[in-house]
Amino acid sequence: MTIVLDDITGADKLYPFGRIKSIAHIRVGMLTILEKWQHYFEHVALLSEHEKPEGDIFSFSALDIPSLELLKSLAAGHHHVNGHFVSLRHAADIFKNNDWALRQDFEMLTTNKTSQSLPNDIFVKAAGNIFVEPGAQIHTSFINAEAGPVYISEKAEIMEGAMLRGPVFVGKNAVVKLGTKIYGGTTIGPHCLAGGEIKNSVLMGFSNKAHDGYLGDSVLGEWCNLGAGTSNSNLKNNASHVMLVSHKGEEPMDAGTKCGLLMGDYSRSAINTSFNTGTITGVSCNIFGERPGKFVPDFSWGTERYDFEKAMRDINNWKKLKGFELTEGERISLLSIYNNQK
Repeated sequence: MTIVLDDITGADKLYPFGRIKSIAHIRVGMLTILEKWQHYFEHVALLSEHEKPEGDIFSFSALDIPSLELLKSLAAGHHHVNGHFVSLRHAADIFKNNDWALRQDFEMLTTNKTSQSLPNDIFVKAAGNIFVEPGAQIHTSFINAEAGPVYISEKAEIMEGAMLRGPVFVGKNAVVKLGTKIYGGTTIGPHCLAGGEIKNSVLMGFSNKAHDGYLGDSVLGEWCNLGAGTSNSNLKNNASHVMLVSHKGEEPMDAGTKCGLLMGDYSRSAINTSFNTGTITGVSCNIFGERPGKFVPDFSWGTERYDFEKAMRDINNWKKLKGFELTEGERISLLSIYNNQK
């Protein structure tokens, strides 16, 4: 059986995410959308990369996150599958559904597996809801899994004084720094640095929110960096609904009463940057100076346009800090965005 994910139709709905790589690579919960399918199926194809294969296939939208029940039902050969999808209709739906996805993925990843023992010098509640992979380092910290599970991946490090309240995922090679406070519904993706206060947010991977400051009801793409003291508002002073400004000049979208920062891949903020409720930044933005508006276009350098070659140089410098380099495929994708920017 082959699963085909349509990652083309409606992909622009998730702006500013899923533009360098397929929307199937967006992380919601512990796994990316693609990884959820690959956990049960050997053959998963993306419509953007291959023509629709022949034979026994099932097609689904990459905007729809399958429940664990649905994946199990389909993997068991049931054509009339049980379970449901959670649909992503806008980028804000990533953090809005992250709590649910964390719980689904925790059950998926821990079935028939045994956690590593927890150190004796940490403070724990509901230890049975905590799963630790081999090679993770957990120093004297506080982990409360009563309200939801906590999953700590291999080679991740939880430093002294950190406080985690589930559901929380800490990905491979991620570091939760000294005294960090992480509330439920939060994903710290692989190779991320987490510090300060984080609540109900997704750091997709390779991104840093390493210092004091607040990040709530927000999503950071890959290779982002928030300077020390950067904070976002996630609730308006009058508690009214947060309206997201579209990059296409369309009518603003109602994101509900809580929505923080939605930051595209390769974007960065300077120290002490303050983001308003419902701020969207595009890809490859360097944000400094005056407080940014509710929408920051792709390739913004302060209030000017980022020179493309300087942007590529800076991205590559950031990637080298984690032992990676800018690939030709990434450069081509970024150049296409740059050239097609209105």
